Amino acid sequence: MYAVIKTGGKQYKVAEGDFLKVEKLEGLVGDTVEFGEVLMVGGEAIKVGAPLVAGAKVTAKVAVQGRDKKVLVFKSKRRKNTRKLIGHRQHHTVLKIEKINA
Repeated sequence: MYAVIKTGGKQYKVAEGDFLKVEKLEGLVGDTVEFGEVLMVGGEAIKVGAPLVAGAKVTAKVAVQGRDKKVLVFKSKRRKNTRKLIGHRQHHTVLKIEKINA
């Protein structure tokens, strides 16, 4: 059984036991998170929502709260001898999908 959920402005296809890296969600490691925005549930019978599947819910557990690798941003202005190097590390949450309720 699988489902398509929406979180952080993106859509993800998930199945039970999967690990999923999403935008940062509030909560400590070990906390349970429920997603009510389920767009589709598949398996033996496919249920497609318009836009959401009524009564469907995906339960996940927070596995890791972390940060991505550093992305370097380099800015310069021509002929002005002006340069700036900026680093950015995005926060993310890794989830373990526990249960899909259709």
